Amino acid sequence: LSVSLQAKDSDDDDEVTVSVDRDRFMDEFFEQVEEIRGFIDKISENVEEVKRKHSAILASPNPDEKTKEELEELMSDIKKTANKVRSKLKSIEQSIEQEEGLNRSSADLRIRKTQHSTLSRKFVEVMSEYNATQTDYRERCKGRIQRQLEITGRTTTSEELEDMLESGNPAIFSSGIIMDSNITKQALNEIE
Repeated sequence: LSVSLQAKDSDDDDEVTVSVDRDRFMDEFFEQVEEIRGFIDKISENVEEVKRKHSAILASPNPDEKTKEELEELMSDIKKTANKVRSKLKSIEQSIEQEEGLNRSSADLRIRKTQHSTLSRKFVEVMSEYNATQTDYRERCKGRIQRQLEITGRTTTSEELEDMLESGNPAIFSSGIIMDSNITKQALNEIE
């Protein structure tokens, strides 16, 4: 890092101008920071889109496959992008540790530490939001399944509900519900 000092004389007081020439390393570092910021923003946008897809799926009695596929793509994209961010943050952290190991403490090092902690915090916030979204969706799915089963007269334990959710294929128990409701309709028709 090169710093040049120039003193200018004036009548009232001495004014010192400091011009700092950023070296190439810091420019590359800031490009990396901007790239990571862009990735984090992309994850944040995808999390919002996941929320919209969750609502659309839960609002529809029979969600279309396209919406489910789009949701899967979004979740896959979030995972890939999160892995990129994680590895880039780890790389920055290692370079900071190397600098500290050499007992160098400079303004550049402090800047990099601050940027790293800020990016890490933003990343943790956006991933926490994503996890909360997933948890909320799971609970809402559980509630919906529970209501559907109650309507058909079937009672389930929370363990059975968990098993249904873990199976990953809601159609398995949805078709069971539909069959049960068809049987109920037939019984109703016979009674009439």
